[in-house]
Amino acid sequence: MIVDERTRVVVQGATGNQGRFHLIQMQAYGTHVMAGTSPGKGGQEIGGLPVYDTVEQAALHHAVNASVIFVPAAGAKDAAFEAIDAGLGVVVIVTEHVPVHDAMDIMAFARQRGVTIVGPNTFGIISPGKTKLGIMPAVAYAPGPVGIVARSGTLSYEIAAALTGAGLGQSTVVGLGGDRVVGLNFVEVLRKFEEDNETLACVLVGEIGGTAEEEAAEFIKGMTKPVVAYVAGRSAPPGKRMGHAGAIIERGRGTFDGKVKALEAAGVKVATLPWEVVRLLDEVLPSGNGNANGNGRVGSTGGR
Repeated sequence: MIVDERTRVVVQGATGNQGRFHLIQMQAYGTHVMAGTSPGKGGQEIGGLPVYDTVEQAALHHAVNASVIFVPAAGAKDAAFEAIDAGLGVVVIVTEHVPVHDAMDIMAFARQRGVTIVGPNTFGIISPGKTKLGIMPAVAYAPGPVGIVARSGTLSYEIAAALTGAGLGQSTVVGLGGDRVVGLNFVEVLRKFEEDNETLACVLVGEIGGTAEEEAAEFIKGMTKPVVAYVAGRSAPPGKRMGHAGAIIERGRGTFDGKVKALEAAGVKVATLPWEVVRLLDEVLPSGNGNANGNGRVGSTGGR
């Protein structure tokens, strides 16, 4: 879903500290990282992979179809435009603090070209046992039937690790990003989970700010697969940004209570604490489906 074992990746900003580190981590996980880019540093190697000056050059030599961007915020728009213009189908923007108008320009260009944007300010996307594009700790995940879509990286890691520890693996985990303007949203990812044969149940990890969770609740009313949620920000004071640029209650919109009320009205079981998600999933997962152990359980909790 979105990415798999056939995804061929280029890492933009590969010679920086973060780009270099996570290129090697993705490569070690089994992701087909084909090359890196860094303007003016073409000809170098990282992890045995070539570095090019441009995405166009990398695409010409390696037929890459996805990018992970670790470029500083000031250059993120140019990096995303370069990846989109080179014909890549998926662009994961890990970079945070991308200016709002730059993000708006990126999304408009991506829509014109039919490109999927994950982020900005995202931990990325992982299909456990197949591929990971981003910065998530691989040890937290295992293959299985639960799809996770999240605005918060750290909370999603905690929930995924709890699921894995309980024998409930994941089909795909998507980090939407914590900024005001992002690419994929809850509804788009939930629609993909609804259509995905490997996903039997979904976990939505939301937070205060905006109306994304309320919009998701409307979509969930028409879903056939069960959804469990956790919403962060119960104690957040109005008007104060809480971590993410998008996590702020303004003019009475985006409150914790409003989101929980909308989700529960759609039939979603909402956890009070992150680790309660495991118990709630046990209640909604169809018995005997998924893996041989029944109830969607995985036989091993190890990653790739």
